[in-house]
Amino acid sequence: MPSLDRDGTRLHYEVHGSGPAILLTHGFSATSGMWKPQIEALSANHALVLWDLRGHGKSDSPEKPGDYDEATTVADLGALLDATGFERGVIGGLSLGGYMSLAFALDHPERVDALIIADTGPGYRRDDKREEWNEMAHRLADRIARKGQDALQRGGPEMRQSVHLDPRGVEMAARHTLTQHTPRVLEGLPSIEAPALVVVGENDEQYLGSTDYMAAKIPHATKVVIADAGHAVNIDQPEAFDRAVLEFLSANRL
Repeated sequence: MPSLDRDGTRLHYEVHGSGPAILLTHGFSATSGMWKPQIEALSANHALVLWDLRGHGKSDSPEKPGDYDEATTVADLGALLDATGFERGVIGGLSLGGYMSLAFALDHPERVDALIIADTGPGYRRDDKREEWNEMAHRLADRIARKGQDALQRGGPEMRQSVHLDPRGVEMAARHTLTQHTPRVLEGLPSIEAPALVVVGENDEQYLGSTDYMAAKIPHATKVVIADAGHAVNIDQPEAFDRAVLEFLSANRL
């Protein structure tokens, strides 16, 4: 499988199929393997680009906290498009991957044909709510530091099925990628001009409200709620998820 060298940090990625690009980013403590149920359907007419975030899966785990921050992750997405030969594409992800896709769209709108945002929160306007989220992230990092990969067995299927070269990288990602510091993504939603599919599992109660909010604030958003699915909507109901994505792409001639 190919890899991308980002100033000495090797990022694992893979490309399935050919055509216009779809670049998908996994959620926190998952890997590119979480998208396996989507490969056949989404690579039939597109080049499906999947990758492992820093500290995750087969990608390297750098030691510096700054190597995990939002700006670096956004830059990684652009570098992946460059490495695979695409000027632009459909950018999307689940949870943390969806948040980073929104951040990329704000920083590089000229490279985004559309967005696929699954079971994602756009951040917090209030400092106290953001601090509560960050405290949760640090508690999770502490648990990973104590228990390694076993700490992820309490999570959803996208976490439980994942294998990481170095669990310390997931710990670093919890402290420095998962944490948030400004409301810029939330406040930037009305400026996103690309069409966006905002999808959520009907049982993912934590993200139902944020999905409604994003669907209302992003000007060209399409909201889909998938029945009998939780946070890992693409794993819980892969056929329904794939159908929603393909219908969205067709409707927008992508």
